[in-house]
Amino acid sequence: MKDICRKFQKSIIFAMKLIMYAAAFATFFLLFSIDNREIIDLSRTAAVTLSTYAIILFLLSGTYGSYAIGKKKDKDILFSLTISGVLTDLITYLELTIMKTNEANNTTFKIENVGILVSVMLIQFLIHFVFVRLGNRFYFWLNSAEKCLIVTADTDDAKRVAVALSDFAKRYMVYDVVKCNDEKLKERIVEADTVVLYDVPVEIRKDVIDWCYQNLKNIYFNPNVADILEHNSEQTVIDDISFFAWQFHLISFEQRIIKRLMDLLISLVLIVITSPVLLISAICIKRNDGGSVFFKQKRATANGKVFEIYKFRTMRENVANKSVTKDDDRITSVGRVLRKYRIDELPQLINIIKGDMSLVGPRPEMLENVEDYTRELPEFRYRLRMKAGLTGYAQIFGKYNTSSKDKLMLDLMYIENYSLIKDIQLLFQTVLVVFKAEESTEAFGDK
Repeated sequence: MKDICRKFQKSIIFAMKLIMYAAAFATFFLLFSIDNREIIDLSRTAAVTLSTYAIILFLLSGTYGSYAIGKKKDKDILFSLTISGVLTDLITYLELTIMKTNEANNTTFKIENVGILVSVMLIQFLIHFVFVRLGNRFYFWLNSAEKCLIVTADTDDAKRVAVALSDFAKRYMVYDVVKCNDEKLKERIVEADTVVLYDVPVEIRKDVIDWCYQNLKNIYFNPNVADILEHNSEQTVIDDISFFAWQFHLISFEQRIIKRLMDLLISLVLIVITSPVLLISAICIKRNDGGSVFFKQKRATANGKVFEIYKFRTMRENVANKSVTKDDDRITSVGRVLRKYRIDELPQLINIIKGDMSLVGPRPEMLENVEDYTRELPEFRYRLRMKAGLTGYAQIFGKYNTSSKDKLMLDLMYIENYSLIKDIQLLFQTVLVVFKAEESTEAFGDK
């Protein structure tokens, strides 16, 4: 039985995905058809509503990730599906409500069927929950954890990688750690299913990858600057010689104008929407210890320009200015809540309106960190080629304790892949950071 299922594994999981989306789709349209018969009849309303639902769900699924069975934890897949589903429901519901504002139905805009909307969301959540649980259990029933060999030049790096892989114990099983100059490295690779290389010197990495490829092994390796440039290069042939061509580029004048307009518009809207949260946070900070509400600090942005960043104060006043550590006693009780849900970052919307920052861009580092990181890793200065951002790859996928090199790689991935569409995707993905508050706010010393 397992052999047959394994043979058709991808097709079975694809069928599960189709059934799940079809069930969620049917839930929305069947329940709303109780008071809106036209959305299931052959009509313009049905065609527009169906098209809106399908297009929005497709776009949001591409942004948040969809049915990533076997690749992500149940919780992460469920969060992604739920957010995609809720936003799709809300947008389609709003469109349907607007379309009903006419002489034949509601002469003025009227919010109705809220109970049905909530019921749809709850039923869809249950559908997603069942199919996520079913899908991952099916996948791991067929596939045992990959036998992973970690190859690195540094023992401390190996521990970090092992901890990261241990978070996905069903998929990865670390069976050994080998230094990249070990004489028995090739023998150990043959015994593994997957080889994970971290900070292995390029000249050694090439030989290891060649050996892995020859022996049909899965390969993971962390990139360096050259890898990111290669990934974003264009394949070209000059005469009969093959090349990867990468052209030096910066964000164009037109892109800067559009990005600036988007920053202003969205920041102003966000300040209005979050004003109750901003007010409550300010009151709580003031009542907690009577100190100042805001914290100001000099940070570096594009071309090394220094600006003063605004944040809600989360620490006691007049304490040492250094990176946060685990169980840091400088953080106030109110500050812990603000940090957990990233509320302390909201005043940076003022920096964006002033033009100091952008909504999306490399993380604005403390001047002391920039100097330290650049001494350790000269390439760190490359991230200053673009204006600092409130959110971005490093802010979404990184943590407070992410290494300086990994931060750099995340920021360079954003800079080299820049597009307006990518900015919009990252803004939507930022919503997920709230759900992963515990993971994203790990401090130095947590691991």
